[in-house]
Amino acid sequence: MKTLLVIFGITGDLSTRKLLPALSKIVSHQPDNNLSVLGVSRSPLDSQQLINEVTGNQQLAAITDSITMDLSNGVDYQRLRQKIQSSGADQTLIYLSVPPGAAAQIVDLLGEEGINTPDIHILFEKPFGLDLSSAQDFIARTGRYFNDDQLYRIDHYMAKEVAAEMLRIRTDATDTDIKKKVKSITIVASEKIGIEGRAQFYEQTGALRDFIQGHLMQLLALTLIRHVTDAPLPEQRFAALSKVKPVLPEHTVRAQYQGYQEEVQNQGSEVETFVSLELESVDPVWEGVPLRLVTGKALNEKRSYVRFEYDDGSERTLDEDEILLREGNRHLDAYERVLLEAVKGNKDIFTSGAEVLRSWEILTPLQRAWNMNTEPLFTYTPGMSIDAVCRRSAS
Repeated sequence: MKTLLVIFGITGDLSTRKLLPALSKIVSHQPDNNLSVLGVSRSPLDSQQLINEVTGNQQLAAITDSITMDLSNGVDYQRLRQKIQSSGADQTLIYLSVPPGAAAQIVDLLGEEGINTPDIHILFEKPFGLDLSSAQDFIARTGRYFNDDQLYRIDHYMAKEVAAEMLRIRTDATDTDIKKKVKSITIVASEKIGIEGRAQFYEQTGALRDFIQGHLMQLLALTLIRHVTDAPLPEQRFAALSKVKPVLPEHTVRAQYQGYQEEVQNQGSEVETFVSLELESVDPVWEGVPLRLVTGKALNEKRSYVRFEYDDGSERTLDEDEILLREGNRHLDAYERVLLEAVKGNKDIFTSGAEVLRSWEILTPLQRAWNMNTEPLFTYTPGMSIDAVCRRSAS
């Protein structure tokens, strides 16, 4: 099947750091992929020069073209439609590597200009709203011209090896979790780096929106499935999330690393860079099992893992880096997998609208409590461990 990948924001940070390197690997390892790329830019672009500067891959440069567009001008979308039609592609994937506000406007204009036929698919990145209300609005808006089958909501954590390992475990009828009683589940995504120049983005999101609502809630949903069936995986994840109770604000830790306010040049900022929270499920299988989600920046280590503790005192940890080292072979990186699964039309690693809304419903009590809180935000020293941050906040 001939596929045209249209990238809005091809010169942006996400594209140059993630998408183009992933495409370079795809064309190098799968030269018969029957893929072509069309980059959308606000100003004139030499696509060959861009590809050479970012990847140095001549194969990718040879299949990449560009179009200059005013993203608010409907006439330019007519030119885009003509470009898509003349490509002869069997399907077109439109990757919106742009901020959420711009993504909603682009989706509207694509639909208004008829670029919404069944062979058109839209890929876009989180955050999918900033709270329940904005998520509902965003999903309704993107649904005006495109049905849910055409929309690919990307959470690249679902394309990581720890998620693939969890899926393998959940399809293994002889797995340890079936034979042992799980005492607790902890899902962690910690980073040693701070916000690294992403002040504007992080001031609008914070750790809860950046990692908890998407990445870790998706991993939790996958973890709680217990037995994978033949039903679509997003439906199974949603069913698992439907049984998770809304969070109790008193079971959370919210903190900010020292020096953050200077980085973002906003003294008094109440944006959190660390969150630890505990959830519960009403599913009889998981009843009484604490479900802990933790994420933070400027901590003592970079790790992504899911840890099970059992009543017999044993434990098991699915660690992203350990999985990669153990298997040793070349792995698809997250964005390679995202693109290849979209080309195949496989939606298992993509987030459904129902999942997005349910995760926001679970977190809404916490957002409301934080909005009413008048206490200063707890701070921690960069380089601290997760346990040290939690202990210090409790003292």
